[in-house]
Amino acid sequence: MRTTPNYRETFCKRLKASRLARGLSQRNLGVLAGIDEFAASARINRYELGIHEVDIQTAQHLACVLNVPVAYFYTEDEQLAEMILLFSRSSSQLQEDVLALLR
Repeated sequence: MRTTPNYRETFCKRLKASRLARGLSQRNLGVLAGIDEFAASARINRYELGIHEVDIQTAQHLACVLNVPVAYFYTEDEQLAEMILLFSRSSSQLQEDVLALLR
């Protein structure tokens, strides 16, 4: 039996992992994403814990700062998430080659 994906949980996990991989504090990530510096740490903490759900515009800002596609935050499948991340960081020629192979 397949369960319904928990996108909030997936987002929280990937946000925190991406932030740590970039070596950013919650405060620094928040400030770089355009969140008021006095609330930045608390807001990122609440996003990572799933207390508050991020809106799409904020998710886009966070993705930009962390250099990941927004889709990476929400993809439930771990292999697909890795493929999205690797594909986004590949050259346009390699992306075209991969797409051609998959077609």
